[in-house]
Amino acid sequence: MSSDTAVADIGLIGLAVMGQNLVLNMNDHGFVVCAYNRTVSKVDHFLENEAKGTKIVGAHSIEELCRKLKRPRKIILLVKAGNPVDQFIEQLLPHLEQGDIIIDGGNSHFPDSIRRTKELEAKGLLFVGCGVSGGEEGARYGPSMMPGGSTAAWPHLKPIFQAIAAKADGEPCCDWVGETGAGHYVKMVHNGIEYGDMQLICEAYQLLRDALGLSNDEIADVFEEWNGGELNSFLIEITRDIMRYKDADGAPLVEKIRDTAGQKGTGKWTAISSLDLGVPVTLIGEAVFSRCLSALKDERTRASHVLTGPRGEQFQGDKKAFIHSIGKALYASKIISYAQGFMLMREAARNENWHLNYGGIALMWKGGCIIRSAFLGDIKAAYLKNPELESLLFDEFFQSALASAQQHWRVVVSQAALLGIPTPAFSTALAFYDGYRTERLPANLLQAQRDYFGAHTYELLSKPGEFIHTNWTGRGGNVSSTSYNA
Repeated sequence: MSSDTAVADIGLIGLAVMGQNLVLNMNDHGFVVCAYNRTVSKVDHFLENEAKGTKIVGAHSIEELCRKLKRPRKIILLVKAGNPVDQFIEQLLPHLEQGDIIIDGGNSHFPDSIRRTKELEAKGLLFVGCGVSGGEEGARYGPSMMPGGSTAAWPHLKPIFQAIAAKADGEPCCDWVGETGAGHYVKMVHNGIEYGDMQLICEAYQLLRDALGLSNDEIADVFEEWNGGELNSFLIEITRDIMRYKDADGAPLVEKIRDTAGQKGTGKWTAISSLDLGVPVTLIGEAVFSRCLSALKDERTRASHVLTGPRGEQFQGDKKAFIHSIGKALYASKIISYAQGFMLMREAARNENWHLNYGGIALMWKGGCIIRSAFLGDIKAAYLKNPELESLLFDEFFQSALASAQQHWRVVVSQAALLGIPTPAFSTALAFYDGYRTERLPANLLQAQRDYFGAHTYELLSKPGEFIHTNWTGRGGNVSSTSYNA
């Protein structure tokens, strides 16, 4: 194998929309990319069209791809998550040498990235699981990138990844996240937070539409105003645009769309991980369940005819003041969602022995990705001030933001309940806030119940760490249970 055939700085497998755009982005920044696709005709079509006149080269086999790459070889996989990733890794292995790097840029589940890192390192190769956010436009002009895995790979990837990533505050929205599956874990939490943000915005929209009777153009004006302040974000901006968009007949297109939401699973993974780790990420959980509820369209239609409750009633007070309150409730709930997301990453890092840089993660999300917002700058500042911050709710900036928003928040949640308008995300955020700031929750009764029916024991306030069982009825024995949990 002569060295003069090694012309490319990096290879990419998978020429779907994201893959093509990422290749063009790397080419724009002066890197020579070798592109390969399982359906080889796609390679030729790409070279003759989108990549015409560039330095991009193609490969018609895995072997040719590996031959054209400079050492250590760097190969990005942008293929469907799951088995296809493992299949391509198997095909690459015979053509790779010690120190070569495989990067999975898809939406893989983090346990797969943990396994692949260990398996490839055992063979002397390096693996990186890299979350990529920002959709096709992000891939083309600057995504948010979250790489984790074999730490030794980062110096080789850093110049390329940081060049092609989005920039925020003059810094790249890409930095090393952590070991094994950390990159894909952080991307998963990003997507979970995205579910939460979208659900909160949808609840605000329903309140503006159903509680206040605003037209779509009026709702667009509200979102435009919100986007000029503390709620400034990509999702608020696109919501404004969607509200203004008219169909061919001049009617708002959004009102013609069937109200059943799809999901690809990353929000669900976040909720499952929170349950596995025992972290109350309630808002993302509600956002996932809200999508599940929306999918029961036919049942909801039948229920709407038989279940009683307030229907079509509108808010009778000061409309302008209520709109302001909805914006404040949205902001406060968003703070809770991000606080919960960062709590989850903290616990996962402890569990997996990852060394996560939370301020760096906030910066990575500040540009290029779907949840990009001005608000992430405040999170970055909180972690810069105190890298060991236990929770965002202990940061003075967020404490004072919640203090000024909470009366509005309570008004919105209570009015929604009175009007029969569902606000699962707003409500669960407020319930979490109230629970988190309550020194004494009713779990003492819960422990007594568990001990009564299952001898599960409890601790006394005066003797923490000492587990006691009481024979509550005088009938049972005094033996405590260690064999099962209920």
